[in-house]
Amino acid sequence: MKRRLFLASSIAAALAGCSPIGTALNDNAGFHHALGLEGSLDAALMENLPGLAREYSIADISKNFPVDSLPTPTSVTYDRLLAHDFQSYTLAVVGAVERPLSLSLAQLQRMPQQTQITRHDCVEGWSAIGAWTGVPLRRILQFARPHRDARYAIFRCMDRDDQGTPYYESLDMAQAYQAQTLLALRLNGEAIRPDHGAPVRLRVPTQLGYKSAKWVREIQIVGSFAHLYGGKGGYWEDQGYEWYAGI
Repeated sequence: MKRRLFLASSIAAALAGCSPIGTALNDNAGFHHALGLEGSLDAALMENLPGLAREYSIADISKNFPVDSLPTPTSVTYDRLLAHDFQSYTLAVVGAVERPLSLSLAQLQRMPQQTQITRHDCVEGWSAIGAWTGVPLRRILQFARPHRDARYAIFRCMDRDDQGTPYYESLDMAQAYQAQTLLALRLNGEAIRPDHGAPVRLRVPTQLGYKSAKWVREIQIVGSFAHLYGGKGGYWEDQGYEWYAGI
């Protein structure tokens, strides 16, 4: 066992007792100091733990990848972005970070890219395998440097339902730093189409499809999401879906 992970588990035993380990450690400043972390505890632990989604071969890619979630945005803002190939699009990273970011699509495209061939499992009962290419979310977070008390990443999107309620989703920092969590820019070798979330969508292959939010415009790092909309951490979660949708 690596020394850092051994230290983590040892201090966890002392601090947590019978309480959930994630809560006990995230709330303890001494533990963060012992690890010497700039970012979250979860990031350090996740780099050493298993839990990756299965990756497939090119031959396994589905010929047709269905469309789910809310309809493609029809706002004036989105139509303008689409008409100009998203050249004026920016992704904001704000909230509890040391370095707020505003990244253009071109800047995201120039960053080192990761491709994964993984299965998308929709809560509606269908699955499809696709080759997703994009920027690992943890790379963006490393640039932004979340505060030590940061607990969640909120993904604010450009789509709304018929009542005007905006779509949003959230991940805890362990999920956000997980090696396969992407800000996806391409699907099966081509730029993501509008109905699949262009220009940027979240891709979380370890969870059900509704966690992979489309049309992402902003990432907000927070200590709690209880004050947001229905307070459950996501558009569908506010309507009764599970917050953790692991598969």
